[in-house]
Amino acid sequence: MKLGSFVRGKWSGPGEPAAEIHSAVTGDVVAVTTRSDLDMREILAYGRAIGGKHLRKLTFHQRAGLLKALADYLTQHKDRLYKLSFHAGATRTDAMIDVDGGIGTLFAYAGKGRRELPNSKFLLDGNVEGLSKVGAFAGQHIVTPLHGVAVHINAFNFPCWGMLEKLAPALLAGVPVVTKPATVTSYVAHELVRIITESGALPEGVLQFIVGSTGDLFDHLTCQDVVSFTGSADTSQKLQRHPVIAREAVRFIAERDSLNAAILAPDAVPGSPEFDLFVKEVAKEMTVKAGQKCTAIRRALVPSAQLDAVITALRDRLAKVTIGNPENDKVRMGPLVGLGQRSDVLAHVAKLRAEAELVAGDPGNFALLDADAKRGAFVPPLLLHCAKPLAASAVHAIEAFGPVSTVMGYDGLEQAIALTNRGGGSLVASIYTHDIPAATELAFGIGSFHGRVAIIDRDCASEHTGHGSPMPQMVHGGPGRAGGGEELGGVRSLQHYMQRTALQGSPAMLSGVTGRWFKGSPMLEGDLHPFRYHYDDLEIGRTLVSKSRQVTLDDIEHFAHFTGDTFYAHMDEEATKGHPFFPGRVAHGYLLLSFAAGLFVDPDYGPVLANYGLDSLRFVKPVQPGEQIQVRLTAKEKMPRNKQYGEVRWDVEITTGTGETAATYELLTMNAMRG
Repeated sequence: MKLGSFVRGKWSGPGEPAAEIHSAVTGDVVAVTTRSDLDMREILAYGRAIGGKHLRKLTFHQRAGLLKALADYLTQHKDRLYKLSFHAGATRTDAMIDVDGGIGTLFAYAGKGRRELPNSKFLLDGNVEGLSKVGAFAGQHIVTPLHGVAVHINAFNFPCWGMLEKLAPALLAGVPVVTKPATVTSYVAHELVRIITESGALPEGVLQFIVGSTGDLFDHLTCQDVVSFTGSADTSQKLQRHPVIAREAVRFIAERDSLNAAILAPDAVPGSPEFDLFVKEVAKEMTVKAGQKCTAIRRALVPSAQLDAVITALRDRLAKVTIGNPENDKVRMGPLVGLGQRSDVLAHVAKLRAEAELVAGDPGNFALLDADAKRGAFVPPLLLHCAKPLAASAVHAIEAFGPVSTVMGYDGLEQAIALTNRGGGSLVASIYTHDIPAATELAFGIGSFHGRVAIIDRDCASEHTGHGSPMPQMVHGGPGRAGGGEELGGVRSLQHYMQRTALQGSPAMLSGVTGRWFKGSPMLEGDLHPFRYHYDDLEIGRTLVSKSRQVTLDDIEHFAHFTGDTFYAHMDEEATKGHPFFPGRVAHGYLLLSFAAGLFVDPDYGPVLANYGLDSLRFVKPVQPGEQIQVRLTAKEKMPRNKQYGEVRWDVEITTGTGETAATYELLTMNAMRG
C-alpha cells in the first residue's frame, strides 16, 4: 500500500517513498508512506471555510444523522479493516475492540444526538438570569460551535477507535476534523478514511487526513481551533509548549501515559467471585492488544496476605495464553505493533526489574504458534512482583506499554489508596470487592487521581464492560500524568468544540434570539386557543390565561377516596396544626394538576397529537379548601421532530386567587405540522 493524505477534498498524488511500515507478525513491508508537499495553512483554511460552513448549517439532529449513516456504511465494509489489522498484531478479538468499538461509538453519539440534544444549531445552558431590579435586562448562556478545526493526533494502538471516538463528538458539535494517525499503523487508518470517503456520508471539507509529519500545522492554529492528542507524555508536553498554543489559548486535550491500577479488596479472598474476577481481568488487560492499551492494568494491588495466591493464579492463567500469528484462530495474543515497540517495552521491563522480580514469563524463552520470533515483534506476558512498593519509584512511574503488569502487596486500605495514587494521575482504576464500606473508602480515596473508577463484583460480573473499556457514555481521560483531559462522556465531550457565551439583553430580545420564552418575556394572547395552532404557525409566547376555579373540601375528599391518596395533610385538620409547611388541610398537588388540565385543555380534535410528559414540576404554595386557582399556559420552546410533527414545550403556572404561584411545570406535547 502506498499511503497518501486526503486533504482539500481529494487524495494527494503519489510522491517519493518516505518510510516503510513492516508487518508486526512477519516483518515484511506492508505499506509505504510517501512524501507530498502539503500546505498546512491551506488545509486548515479549507476545513474552516468549507467543512465548518457545511456543519454549522446543520442542526444537532442532522449531524447525528451523518454519524448514523457513516456507522451503517462502515459496518458493511469493516472486514477490510479486520484484514489489515492482522498485520498490526491484532487478533480477531483485538480488531473487534478497535473496529467495532469505533463504529459503536459513532452509533452511540448518533443516538445521543437525537435523544439528548435539541433539533437546533446551538445549545441553551441553564436558565435565564435576571440582571436588573425591574426585569428589563436579563442574561442567558448559549453554547455555539467554534469556527475552527479540530486537529486530532492519534496513537498507534487503536487506529480505528482512536480516530472515530474523537471524530464523533467533534462532528456532532459542528466542527470539522483534520486527523493524523501514528505512522506505524497508518495503513489501517488510511483504509478507514478510504471507506469514509467512499461512503459519501460526510459533507465536503468535514474530514481531512494527514499521513506523516504535520509540518508547520501548529504555526497556523487560532483560538477557534482545538487539538486533541493521544500518545506519550514527552510528545504531549512538546506540543503543549508550542508558542502558538500559548499565544492563541488553543484548547488542548491530552490523553497520555497512565499507570492504571486494579485493587483487590481484603474481602476478596481466594474462592470468592471477586478474587476470580480480579485474576481474570488482570490477565485479560495484560494480553488483549498485547497489553498495548492506555487503560491496561499496569499495577495490581493485593492484600499482603493474598500475594502468593494471586501470583500463582495469574501465573497459571497466563501460561495458557497462546501467542503467535493473530490470523490463526488458536492464537489468543499477537505481537506488539512493531520491532521498535518491542525494544521499547523490553527496555522498560529492564528498568522495572531493578525494583521488581519477574515471576511469570521469560522474554528470551517462549513458545509461538505459526510465527517466527526472529521476524515478529513478539513478547510473552510478563508479570513482576514488587516486594517493597512503598520504597519503589520505577513501578509507579514507568509504563511498559505491552503485556506487562506488576503485582504489589498492601497492608490496609489507607496504604492501598496511597499506593494507587502514587501513579500521579491515571485514566482508570478498578476495585474488586463485595464490601460496600471498603468500596466507598477506596473509591473516594482514589477518585481525584482517576478519570474513571470501576467497582466490579459478583452482581455485575456477567455484564460489566471491563476495566480497560472506555464507554462512549462515560468520561475517558485522567488528571496529572494521564494528561488532564477528558474525551467521550456522552454529550459532555461536545463542550471541547463549543464556546459558552453570556448573552444579555431585554427579555423580548433574548426570547426572540434564542427561541425560548421565559417569564418576563412578552405574551401573545388572542381569541384562538393555543392548542388550535399547527406546529408551523405556533409562535413562541402564545399564551392562554384560563378562567378561575374554586377548590372545595368535597373535591379534596373525592380525589382522596377515588385515588387512594389519603395522606394526612389532605384529610386530617388536627394533624396539620403547627406543621412547618401546611396551614391546615390542603389540596393534593396532583389534584391541582388535574384541575389545571381541565382549565387549559382544548378538547376538540386538532393539531395537538399527544401530551407525552411533564418536566420540572414544583409545588410552590399549598392550596386550601375554598381558594381559587387559575392557569397560565405559554408556548415556551419548539423543536421539529420530522415532517409530520414537532415537539412543543409549554410553560405552565398555577396561581391562587391572590396571584401567588401554587405550582409550576413544563408540559410537553407533539403538534402536527400544517398539511
